[in-house]
Amino acid sequence: MSVLKSKIESLLFIAARPLSLKKISEQVGESKEGVLAVISELADEYKKDGRGIQILQIDDEYQMSTNPESAKMIKDFLKDEMTGELTRPALETLTIIAYRGPISKPELEQIRGVNCSLILRNLLIKGLAETKTAGVGGEALYSVTFDLLRHLGITKVEELPDYDKLSKSEILDRILNLTAEPIDNQQISV
Repeated sequence: MSVLKSKIESLLFIAARPLSLKKISEQVGESKEGVLAVISELADEYKKDGRGIQILQIDDEYQMSTNPESAKMIKDFLKDEMTGELTRPALETLTIIAYRGPISKPELEQIRGVNCSLILRNLLIKGLAETKTAGVGGEALYSVTFDLLRHLGITKVEELPDYDKLSKSEILDRILNLTAEPIDNQQISV
């Protein structure tokens, strides 16, 4: 597999939302025509080999999806996943989103110190977090859903324990480079 094909496949795999041809092209440093050729090649390979994934296209946006033949199995699996307990990393991520949201993925990863792509995807699937695009670059911002608020028995995120203190944490602001002050050895708790 070519390096370019691997990069495009990886991007489509981790993306929580459809990616435009322009965005993919910018990320992999290749012309739109070159990217389109590789996407078509990947899509053909998936169809020909009868794989469990496929590439969907609407206009100039692309996204990976599961094969429709696996729909019942996927539905059953997701039902179990949605009703199952959250992992500690998922709870940490959801807590940061609740107290600091709307928050971008890079900011979230800077606070947590690890890649959050799969955790965010799971939170989106479970309906606990949602994305909205904002800003000139159309960056995705994550926030909690009404379903989460209902589950917690609150009407707004400001009703979370210690919301005022934690949503404006100076330590987190320093981590996000919002202030120039150095971080001391204080314990960071969210």
